[in-house]
Amino acid sequence: MPRRARIVAADVPIHVIQRGNNRDPCFFADEDRVLYLRHLRELAAALDCSVHAFCLMTNHVHLLLTARTDAGLALLMKHLGQRYVQHVNRTYRRSGTLWEGRFRSAIVQSERYLLACHRYIELNPVRAAMVTHPRQHRWSSYRINAEGKASDLIVPHDLYRALGRSGEARQSAYRELFREQLDETVVGAIRVATNGGFVLGAPRYQADMARMLGRRVVPGKPGRPTRPADDEKNGGRRGKRGSVPDSKMGSVPD
Repeated sequence: MPRRARIVAADVPIHVIQRGNNRDPCFFADEDRVLYLRHLRELAAALDCSVHAFCLMTNHVHLLLTARTDAGLALLMKHLGQRYVQHVNRTYRRSGTLWEGRFRSAIVQSERYLLACHRYIELNPVRAAMVTHPRQHRWSSYRINAEGKASDLIVPHDLYRALGRSGEARQSAYRELFREQLDETVVGAIRVATNGGFVLGAPRYQADMARMLGRRVVPGKPGRPTRPADDEKNGGRRGKRGSVPDSKMGSVPD
């Protein structure tokens, strides 16, 4: 079965995950991470992509970026992956694939989920119990966004800029966002959308994107659709064969 085409759109944020093959490590030394970020910076500038946040873990990468063209994201990840794999194979005298198939991505509704994605990405080392605070992980954008560390890679999104009138005010407001845990419902929504290649946003935004792109942008419902014959067999009620009559069902949690 042909693979589903990736959902892409220019000038909207995109959350990207790329994993090592079989969840194996893709970074082996600090020099690898330095090189990866250097290539990311060079390619983002050449392909007109703005990187808003990143986190390099041992066996996967998180990016939050905006591409100015429909093809920008795919070209960035293609060339970045190729350059980095050449370095790893040459340095460690290995061969074969390094990455787990295609990278995963989700279009992000700015107003509702952009800053949540910032937190999701930069809190990844905390969720993995590698550190107790995101500033302790050297290989993320937290200290750039939250503490003003100089960077020629990160390009702040307009919603980040709106956090305050000065850099110091924006950083202070950004740090405040990390005082509370990210809601698990939001974490789940980010994971589902990114791993499935869908649109992360409110239902109305998802519906607008589906109309604009002419395709489904949210997960489908599990199971086969109900047929008219099934309705008749169930006395006019919609349901699957073997379902329990409503009168015999207890309360079901949401």
